[in-house]
Amino acid sequence: MLVGAAALLTGTLAGCTGPAAGNDPTPAEVATPVRSVTVLDDPSPTELSVAVSRHLFAATPAVIVAAATDPRGLHQAATLAAQRHVPMLVAGTAAGTGRAGGAPSGSPSAADSPPATGGAATHASTAALGAELRRLHPQNVLTVDPAAQRAVRSALGSASGATAVRTDPAAVPTTRPARGLPGVTVLVHAGGDQATRAGAAAATATARAAGARVVPVHGDDPRADPAAIDALAHRDPAAVLAAGTGFGPADRLTERLAVAVAGRQLPGGGQVMFPGRRLVALYGHPGTPVLGALGAQDLAASIARAKRVAQPYRTGGVPVVPTFEIIATTAQASPGPDGRYSAVSSVASLRPWVRAAGAAGMYVVLDLQPGRADLLDQAKRYRSLLALPYVGLALDPEWKLAAGQRPLEQIGTVDASEINRVSGWLSGLTATHRLPQKLLVLHQFQLSMIGHEDRLDTGHDNLSLLIHMDGQGSPDLKDETWSGVVGARPDGVALGWKNFCTKDHPMLSPGQTLAKQPRPDMISYQ
Repeated sequence: MLVGAAALLTGTLAGCTGPAAGNDPTPAEVATPVRSVTVLDDPSPTELSVAVSRHLFAATPAVIVAAATDPRGLHQAATLAAQRHVPMLVAGTAAGTGRAGGAPSGSPSAADSPPATGGAATHASTAALGAELRRLHPQNVLTVDPAAQRAVRSALGSASGATAVRTDPAAVPTTRPARGLPGVTVLVHAGGDQATRAGAAAATATARAAGARVVPVHGDDPRADPAAIDALAHRDPAAVLAAGTGFGPADRLTERLAVAVAGRQLPGGGQVMFPGRRLVALYGHPGTPVLGALGAQDLAASIARAKRVAQPYRTGGVPVVPTFEIIATTAQASPGPDGRYSAVSSVASLRPWVRAAGAAGMYVVLDLQPGRADLLDQAKRYRSLLALPYVGLALDPEWKLAAGQRPLEQIGTVDASEINRVSGWLSGLTATHRLPQKLLVLHQFQLSMIGHEDRLDTGHDNLSLLIHMDGQGSPDLKDETWSGVVGARPDGVALGWKNFCTKDHPMLSPGQTLAKQPRPDMISYQ
């Protein structure tokens, strides 16, 4: 299947020389994709190799073919194809789905449907191989193993014409280097099952033969692979071919690549929040000890304390990121001059804390306690801070007041529709600045705090939504609250856990906190 098909612009490459070429070189034509992003979503290694060849070569004097089930033959074929500047194709089928291991793609793709098996898969692969060989019309086809030779002869049948099927590399002419396609980048899966590795080997060899650049990606999302980000950063290719299932759809991959090319990574590496890191946060307001651990000391001491608190969580190989959760708008007992019951901290007062935390390799979350204010209006006040790649946002429904309500007389509630307006705006801000995935935290200890929770918009690919369990008290009481929060959360939403330094009896140790199931991705201390 071809997702996001590209138009082709053909150009002539340098030809081949050698025993079968005579004195005049046979021209090879390269086909350059002109659409910015094309996803080749073929689960079969044969069909994937054919799709890459079709997009990068219009004609060629030779083709190298290896069997999908022969790792040694695949390696040999890939080496020969890259050296001789000709495409590589794969013959037959291999065990697996053609989908790479690693992070899930987050959306349906061709791989979500069962691939063809047995005779149907073999017939489809043979037909695809034959069609591509006839289109390329090579003078020579080099097969590196007996299975590939049988597959090629079956694919060509009586239509082989002037094409010679050879097994001796010395009998196949060597082309001169192509002028190259420096503006084309080809993404391939790194690792995976045999089918994935076979398809990636052919895609890599064909891309290099055509002079394109190859970037291996662990998993389906280049933002989740720091090495892929480093390879893509600040290069902004004119055209991208993504070879393999899970990369698409093309519009989503286009947005992900824009972030990868920008090159800004989250503390701990990569551009996808979870999985891949654990945040351990001090909660509070600068200079106000009564509001939490963050405000109990000055800025330098708070950074040092955050790092000390995070240290015991550095187990299991997951990067641990010390974090500040700073209360930016604070619930008030009096209405204040605007009647909102919420004191708004200035950006200027918070900026030194935010900047210093970022410089120390920390993440920062700005917390909103809205009173009667609209959450979106409050969030927009901190636009300049939220435009930083290491700053996220938290919404605290406990402190939301309806008309006629006063603080501390009830537990507040925020409807999903208001939260969705905030997440939509935050997603737009993140996209505009090509930022890594941004964290959006929703605090909750009663299910009523988030109205119509099942209607939360969880579809923003550039946001990571997390519900943070804020219950306090005995371990049994907190476990009961945790079970309720976990059971009500929408699919795919991350979880956080809060430890209260003085109100939990007793407060859990880091080991006990990490023993919670599901394991929390964010742990905060208040």
